[in-house]
Amino acid sequence: GKENFINSVSEIVVGENAQFEYNKLQDKTQDNYSISTEQVYQQANSNFTINTTTLNGVLVRNNLNIEVDASNCETNLSGLYLGQNNDHIDNHTIVDHKKPHCNSNEVYKGVLDNTSTGVFNGKVFVRRDAQKTNAFQANNNILLSDDAVVNSKPELEIYADDVKCSHGSTTGQIDEEAIFYLQSRGVSRKGALNLMINAFAKDTLEKIGIPAFQEYIDLKIEERFQK
Repeated sequence: GKENFINSVSEIVVGENAQFEYNKLQDKTQDNYSISTEQVYQQANSNFTINTTTLNGVLVRNNLNIEVDASNCETNLSGLYLGQNNDHIDNHTIVDHKKPHCNSNEVYKGVLDNTSTGVFNGKVFVRRDAQKTNAFQANNNILLSDDAVVNSKPELEIYADDVKCSHGSTTGQIDEEAIFYLQSRGVSRKGALNLMINAFAKDTLEKIGIPAFQEYIDLKIEERFQK
């Protein structure tokens, strides 16, 4: 297809006691350039979940800004990005905790092949009034080629003193010992590789509440790594 550029903005207000799940699948042609921004506001006792799956796109940028401006909120951010060829996939997230007794949980995973680049920049603010905040952030990546690159920067900025916050980032190759173990059980190397990548990738999709959609993405992941 021809080159195309998409710039989209969504504004989401999750009202008091409301639950909102947003499932986002980015599966464009290789000539696609897209920037998308989600601006989210959470009111008291609300639950917001976003699941972002990026399968390809020469340049993809996801900006996710969540303002948690009331108590007893839950915020879940899950992301999976599969880079190939010369893709550049970029996830920037901000969760801003302004009030006490809230939880946020952020897990992004990437599998990068060829000369693709993945970026994760996640920032969590815990403001002075946001006591009893639990904020968790993780970014894990697997590089399938020596030329793939990941830039990972999870950040916490904490101004309250009674909080539980953690963040972490890992980037590595496929575990050769695990591959060897599977081969010793009669699985081919390619099969073992597929099993491990599938398990790693699908792990991020647990919070998708629509079984048919989850199965569809599972299938897409399997198709990608059977080649």
